[in-house]
Amino acid sequence: MNFTILLFVSLLCTSTSVHGESNDPDTEAEKSSPVQSCFPDMCNLLKEFGAMREKLGALENKFKESENQILELKKKEKNKVFFSAATGGSGHIGPFNTYTTLIYKTVITNIGNAYNQFTGIFTAPVAGIYYFTLFYHAGGTNIVSLTLIKNDQTVVECYDHRTLQDGADNGGNAVLLQLQQGDQVFVRLGANTHVWGNNEITTFSGFLVSQV
Repeated sequence: MNFTILLFVSLLCTSTSVHGESNDPDTEAEKSSPVQSCFPDMCNLLKEFGAMREKLGALENKFKESENQILELKKKEKNKVFFSAATGGSGHIGPFNTYTTLIYKTVITNIGNAYNQFTGIFTAPVAGIYYFTLFYHAGGTNIVSLTLIKNDQTVVECYDHRTLQDGADNGGNAVLLQLQQGDQVFVRLGANTHVWGNNEITTFSGFLVSQV
């Protein structure tokens, strides 16, 4: 379209020059001049058109910047990860004769759906730094041993000895972990140990601090 307009203006300017042909020496001198004339209204139109193009270009750039900012915000919103869950029930969990993945069946919060309430496993949806906490309540008649596992690696533990003088125990631990997408984190109950199942006091939580 721009080419068509410029071609049209060029033809008009050329037409003005041609219609002005005569045998007058002064006219011949004007013809040989490298500066061609055009209709004043058309020249003004060209100037306005150029200014409009600049304004449209600036608006287009601002629109692209806004679009990129919206996409970035949507990306950040998509990668929000928070979860908190409790074991549920009302009684001892364990002791078992082998270590067992502790399943926190009562989901309190699960933004991003990275925690699986049926397996007890958290799977990192994106690479980043995550913060995890685990807390427990247990009777004092049995050992307590909870281990936070990253894939197959022991990260942190909660442990309490058997005691006859202490009727109940409470404990916990926390850690910052760098995870890759797909890494799994869960809590393992040690063999021949126990915790008290409940909706409020034996919990497992975590959230994404920052992507890396």
